[in-house]
Amino acid sequence: MFSHSEITKDLSRAKKFFENIISYTVGPYTLADIIEQYPDKINIVDVREYEDYLDGHIPYAMHIPYKESSDNLEMLDKSKVTVIYTYSDTCPRAYNTALELIEKHYPSVILRGGFKFWKKSELDIIKNDSSN
Repeated sequence: MFSHSEITKDLSRAKKFFENIISYTVGPYTLADIIEQYPDKINIVDVREYEDYLDGHIPYAMHIPYKESSDNLEMLDKSKVTVIYTYSDTCPRAYNTALELIEKHYPSVILRGGFKFWKKSELDIIKNDSSN
């Protein structure tokens, strides 16, 4: 196994790592542009708890709870790229969901920074009243 200093000196491995981050994540401003220009070309999936989804979510996002993603694949169009988000980068739910979807041949990416960064970027948020 590599030590930390050996890994950081492996420039080809580092290059691949950062290329993958760029290829398989999307930032909030880029996602906002995609939503504005091509909302019908992507699936957006919020894997947070239902109460948090109701309290505020990204426009066009559908709620598929993390624990129920396998049971709700019919909600997704396999011909579109699925953007998955959760609370923040420290929550592994989006990564785990993306891995599951990719294993089932759904092209998927992660929203960098999650909903926390979307909100901090002051982009549009949809709120639902849970009392209805």
